[in-house]
Amino acid sequence: MSQNDPNRGRRGNEGPPDLDEVFRNLNQKLSRLLGAKGSGAGGGPASSAKPPFKGGAVAVVGVLAALWLASGFYVVDAREQGVVLRLGSFNRVTEPGLQWHAPFPIEKVEIVNLTEVRSVEVGYRNTAQTRVAEESLMLTSDQNIIDVQLSVQYDIKDARAFLFNNASRERDAKDIVKQATETAIREVVGRNKVDFVLNEGRTQIAVDTQKLIQEVLDRYSLGVRIAKVNINAVQPPEQVLAAFDDAVKAGQDKDKLRNEGLAYANEVLPKAQGLAARLQQEAEAYEQKVVSRAEGDASRFKQVLSEYNKAPKVMRDRLYLDMMQQIMSNTTKVVVDQKGGNNLLYLPLDKLIQQSSPGASGAAASVAGAASQPPEPTPPAAQAGNGKGGRDVTRGRDFFGAER
Repeated sequence: MSQNDPNRGRRGNEGPPDLDEVFRNLNQKLSRLLGAKGSGAGGGPASSAKPPFKGGAVAVVGVLAALWLASGFYVVDAREQGVVLRLGSFNRVTEPGLQWHAPFPIEKVEIVNLTEVRSVEVGYRNTAQTRVAEESLMLTSDQNIIDVQLSVQYDIKDARAFLFNNASRERDAKDIVKQATETAIREVVGRNKVDFVLNEGRTQIAVDTQKLIQEVLDRYSLGVRIAKVNINAVQPPEQVLAAFDDAVKAGQDKDKLRNEGLAYANEVLPKAQGLAARLQQEAEAYEQKVVSRAEGDASRFKQVLSEYNKAPKVMRDRLYLDMMQQIMSNTTKVVVDQKGGNNLLYLPLDKLIQQSSPGASGAAASVAGAASQPPEPTPPAAQAGNGKGGRDVTRGRDFFGAER
């Protein structure tokens, strides 16, 4: 222990330290750190030291003030938005970039992520097996109970409304979105029948639910935007699941049969319509053909009548010859009536023509053999005339014989 130590007597008597001396020593050390010189040369006694260094205290205050002001700088990311609170109340909204606000406790900034997608589950937790019956069971318009599980994805569209219209922000916003989702899905399901909800109406129900949730949240000014509503599962309660499956299968069979019937109708109807159109066109063509032929025959008859009035005998002969030429060109058998007898001469022209094709000798032999054979008896039909041609020939012969 140094003999110049002023606290030597006090330490020997175990007395309390001198507070003035402690502060004086602390001030000297702080002054040396800031570049000030000692209070006495040669390390004289502390009682002879100069007053505390005022310049060092001012520098310390300046450094602390600079640090305090620098604490007001903050950076807002492109996906975020800053909300500045002045003395606890809203002041302004800051955009992405480097920003500054008055340091605490004057102003405070809240950074809100606008692009983060948050989700709420209704009717289940984490997996479909962990079902929450009090949330998922709901009633349709035709008094049927169904089990609906869905999830809602949302983000923040208004940072100020999100911060000031929620008591505890994230937790309250999630609870409000969940309650609004339950209300909306129950209302939408209650407006539709069970078949529509279970089968073809799932997409429409999701769209209507999203629209209704957004309307409710906008009335609350929550600052939340509903991004998507996912209908994860829609099914009847487990107690009646088998019966509903049978009903769904029957509905699918009905749709299948209806589609098959429509496919068959689409295949048959065009063919029937095409056939009907073809028959109609053929009938119209036949009608035009008959009408044109009749008009032509009438015109030819008028012309023949005028010529017949000029030379009746010549015209009768000409008509007879034309008619016989027309009849003979369309027949292969000729029956010739013999005058003064009851026998008819039958000439098989078709056989003569067939035999004449190999050679002239065969044709001559055939003609000789046919001539040597006695005439065959003529059946009654042949006597009356061979078909239409025979009747025409007989009628023509009688007509012209009467004319003569």
